[in-house]
Amino acid sequence: MRMLRSRSDLIYSAARAVAGFLFLAHGVQKLFGALGAEQAVAPLSMPGIAGLIELVGGTLIMVGLYTPLAAFVCSGEMAAAYFIAHAPQGFWPIVNQGELAALYCFVFLYFASRGSGPCSLDRLLGRA
Repeated sequence: MRMLRSRSDLIYSAARAVAGFLFLAHGVQKLFGALGAEQAVAPLSMPGIAGLIELVGGTLIMVGLYTPLAAFVCSGEMAAAYFIAHAPQGFWPIVNQGELAALYCFVFLYFASRGSGPCSLDRLLGRA
């Protein structure tokens, strides 16, 4: 475990990049009707605005640019998604299918508190 601890900053940057990539894929689905989506949503609808947050926020998180702000906004979007779309279907996330929204919410909140990490555009540009 010492080996992992010594590389925790790099592992954090990799986790941030992977989570951002997976999140932006949700935006691509909503906005472009791609990646298995049946069709695109209206851009100015609630799902369309969510898709824009997911696409832009996920991209910023993935590359590590303005990560605290982007992750905070994405965390808020996932909290709203959970309480608007999932919580009315039942109390438990496993029952209301809100596990992913809840997990993204808290992962992004962690990213917002921790920043971009060593492998990021923020670090490359001297912002970290």
